[in-house]
Amino acid sequence: MTAIADYELFHVPPRWLFVRLETTDGAVGWGECVTGVGPRTVAAAVETLVEARLLGADPSPVRDHWEAMYRGGFYRGGPVHMAAIAGLDQALWDLRGKAFGAPAYELLGGPVRDRVRVYGWIGGDRPADVGAAARERVEAGLTAVKMNATPEFRRVESPAAVRAAVDRLAEVRAAVGDEVDIGVDFHGRVAKPMAKRLTSALEPHEPMFVEEAVLPDHLDALSEIARHTTVPLATGERLFSRFEFRRLFEQGAVDVVQPDVSHAGGITEVARIASMAEAYDVALAPHCPLGPVALAACLQVDAVAANALIQEQSLGIHYNREADLLDYLVDPEVFAYEDGYVDLPDGPGLGVDLDEAAVREAAVAEPDWGESLYLQRETWRHEDGSVAEW
Repeated sequence: MTAIADYELFHVPPRWLFVRLETTDGAVGWGECVTGVGPRTVAAAVETLVEARLLGADPSPVRDHWEAMYRGGFYRGGPVHMAAIAGLDQALWDLRGKAFGAPAYELLGGPVRDRVRVYGWIGGDRPADVGAAARERVEAGLTAVKMNATPEFRRVESPAAVRAAVDRLAEVRAAVGDEVDIGVDFHGRVAKPMAKRLTSALEPHEPMFVEEAVLPDHLDALSEIARHTTVPLATGERLFSRFEFRRLFEQGAVDVVQPDVSHAGGITEVARIASMAEAYDVALAPHCPLGPVALAACLQVDAVAANALIQEQSLGIHYNREADLLDYLVDPEVFAYEDGYVDLPDGPGLGVDLDEAAVREAAVAEPDWGESLYLQRETWRHEDGSVAEW
């Protein structure tokens, strides 16, 4: 019987954690974990799960492994546990597809589309120069972009702060015209009173969606915001399981869900979330400002989800300072964008080949990153010294 014989973890720039599973017959599967609570924390959870549940086991029953990793302990869920499961689930699907010589999406029932629309980030954390950046993205072959709406934002802001956000969106709309879609991310920086006002103020420029209009702690406020606008509301990157998404669907206020395939339990769980969303007439736009394995895993879900709308990807994102999306790939053309779309990867498993030599050369044994995924060395503060939402 083929069994999982070994595993390795690689912390690589700019802020990614890859997990490598190897079987007794020499097959290799790769996964990618979100390290939003610090690079060592999720790595420790991965090590615990592999040694308790996977070493020596047949890699084939992917869903059974998912259930064992999730239900095998009394305490479950949350960002660390689900991120660890996510990376391992991706690696298991990679192995499963390679065993059959087929993309993972073929084993999930086959694709419902040939290609997936993608968007690119512009403007940075404190958005600036958004018009020029949007034109560059369009010239590079994209038909959709996303930007942060604001820098730090007080609970009740001035008319000038609202106008500045509106002017930035207007600048992008003027730069790219009406044929290009523009997502606007509030990033949880905007409290409920201002979320209503700001969403309504942005509406004349027709954003594709407003993302994280409020913090995930206050998702019940989405219903009230929805009553004040026709702009589609999107959220979900900080929800970690279908059980958390169920409460969101039952409210009936969200239009687009954004589960993270490296944070919300991997391909297995995000595919289930996508199916639940379809039953509520909600679109899917997986969150993925991450690396190449995460993007490849997202595309496996997009391929089989009838309600997949658009896919986030990180090429050129402001976080990618020391390395970028394509730097660890044997064939970067697998993510070539044309007319705003990327073709489904047709290779076995996740459909991407990591340059293992490049990964090993770049790996940091004891990472001491000032910035992991969402762990900032800089604490944002308002003018009065109080901590601001990042």
